[in-house]
Amino acid sequence: MDTADVGEEPQRGGETHRSGDILIGIEGAGVVVTLNRPKALNALTDAMRAELARGLQRWSRDPQVYAMLIASSSERAFCAGGDVREMTAWAQSDMAEARRSLADEYALNWALDCFTKPTISLIDGAVMGSGVGITLYGTHRVAGEKYRFAMPETGIGLFPDDGVCHAFARMPDEIGMYLALTGRAIGPADAYRLGLATHCIPAVRFAEIKAAICDADPVDPVLDDRHVEPGPGELDGVRDVIARCFSAASVEGIVERLKAETGANAGWAESVLAELAQRSPLSLKVTHAHVRRARGLDLRGTLTCDFRLGCRFLEGGDFREGVRAFLIDRDRAPKWQPARLEDVTPAMVERYFEPLGKDELALPSRGELQGFEH
Repeated sequence: MDTADVGEEPQRGGETHRSGDILIGIEGAGVVVTLNRPKALNALTDAMRAELARGLQRWSRDPQVYAMLIASSSERAFCAGGDVREMTAWAQSDMAEARRSLADEYALNWALDCFTKPTISLIDGAVMGSGVGITLYGTHRVAGEKYRFAMPETGIGLFPDDGVCHAFARMPDEIGMYLALTGRAIGPADAYRLGLATHCIPAVRFAEIKAAICDADPVDPVLDDRHVEPGPGELDGVRDVIARCFSAASVEGIVERLKAETGANAGWAESVLAELAQRSPLSLKVTHAHVRRARGLDLRGTLTCDFRLGCRFLEGGDFREGVRAFLIDRDRAPKWQPARLEDVTPAMVERYFEPLGKDELALPSRGELQGFEH
C-alpha cells in the first residue's frame, strides 16, 4: 500500500507533495486531509485511518493549527466506506488482526469526537460507512449538491457501525431506524434537517472555503455566508408513514405495518419491503436492537457496543457471504443464514451483544484524550 508517511511533521506553507491514498499537509493555519483513492471511491483502508489517527494529538497541541479540513480528490465520491475486502481477508486469515483494525477504527471515531479544534468536512458525492465515521463527529459538515449519505451495511451482512446508531437513535419520526435498516441514501436537504450536514454549499465554493479557513478566518461566518437553503427533502412526503411503520417493536412488526399500507404510500411501502427482503435477516434484527439500545447510550458506549457486534459479525458467515455476493462474484444472490426473519431467535440476537470480557474495547475518557486527565 503506497501511503503517505505522517510520522514526520508535515511541512508548513503548502500541502505535502506525497503520493498515497491519503494526503496530509499543513497550509497556513489549517491541516488539510485529502482522501486520495479515487479508483476505489476513497474506500478507507486500515493504513489510511492510522495516518489520520497519528496526527490528531499533535495537531490538537499545535498552536499554529486553527482547524482541520477533510476533503476528497475524487469528483465521484467523498468516501464509499471502509475497505471491506481488506477486512474480510483478515477475518478469514487473521482474526486478531481483524479485531485490532476494528478497535482502531472505533478509537478513531472517538478521538475525532474529542478533538478540540474545528473540523470541517467538505463532502460532495457519496459518503457512506467509514466515511460517515470520519466526518460525523467534526464540528462542521458541508454538503455539496451531489452529497448522498447512506449506511448500507445490512445489505452485506453487517450493521451500521462507527457509532452512527447513536445518531440514528436520536432522529425524529423513526427516520434513524428507517435509514439503519434499509440502507437507503438521502441527499443534502434531508441530511441538513437531520443534522448530518451543518451547511449546504455548492462544491464549486469548496476551494474558497479551504483558503479562508487556512487563513484562520472564523469558521462559522465563512460557512454561514455561503450556505444555500436546500429546499424540500426526499423524505418530506413519507415521514408520517416512516414514523408509523418503523416504530414497531420488532422487524417483523415493521414488515407487517408496511404490508398494511394502502393508498398513496402503498407503492413506497412495497419498494421498502422488497429492499428489506434482500438484506440479511440477522443483520436486520441486530441493527433494530442496536438502534433501540443506543437511545440509552452515549457515543462512547455505542462504540463499545459496536465493537462487540463487529467482532461477532466477523466471526459469523453473513458478512463474508454479503461481500462475496455483492463485491466479489457479484451474483447479488446471497445465501443468508438464517434465511428468514422468523428463524432469527432472540437468543441469537442477544449473543451478539454479550460483553467480550478481557477483549472488550477500552476507550480513554474524553478528559484523557483532551489532556485534562492522566
